Amino acid sequence: MTTRVALYARVSTPDQNPAMQVEAMQAEAARRGWIVHDTYIDHGVSGAKDRRPALDRLMAAMRSGEVQAVMVWKFDRMARSVRHLLAVVDEFRANDVLFISLTENIDTSSAIGAAMLIILAAIAQLERDIIRERVLAGVARARRRRSTWGRAQRWTEEDARRAIELRSQGRSWREVAMATHLPVRTIRRAVAAVAHTSPSQTPSA
Repeated sequence: MTTRVALYARVSTPDQNPAMQVEAMQAEAARRGWIVHDTYIDHGVSGAKDRRPALDRLMAAMRSGEVQAVMVWKFDRMARSVRHLLAVVDEFRANDVLFISLTENIDTSSAIGAAMLIILAAIAQLERDIIRERVLAGVARARRRRSTWGRAQRWTEEDARRAIELRSQGRSWREVAMATHLPVRTIRRAVAAVAHTSPSQTPSA
């Protein structure tokens, strides 16, 4: 019987395009000879949320036995916490549904693949927790020092978090500035402040 696979993609902001994720997964499904049951996409939804419109529809299709495999471009598209990831993978396993993370070459049809998924998720969450702690500490430090800037800061903690995420996705400083509605100089200063570096140490686009 030909495997029916559900493809899941997610982007954090409405202006991002999931086409790269979808095209890569479609090519992999074709290579394996699988039939794409449907493609589920969450636009502008944080991965920290366990409930998302497209993800909820995918899970319903999986529970009803419509698919035998679920594929994502990267596992953090599915879940941003180890707790959520384990819950999802356990439900897939209980329903005999494979989980494939394309770019990380993880396939839960094998014991090693399942173990690697858990290890990578734990490392990713640790990295995010460390970044969050640095952001919070950096914001507090920047607020204490903002009087030395000659005027009150115009950026917020959320601006800094979003800028860091966008930069990690390869966005240019101009794109980050447009997304946060702040001048390039301001958002670079914000990222530098929360990262405990000076603006001159922040990498150029």
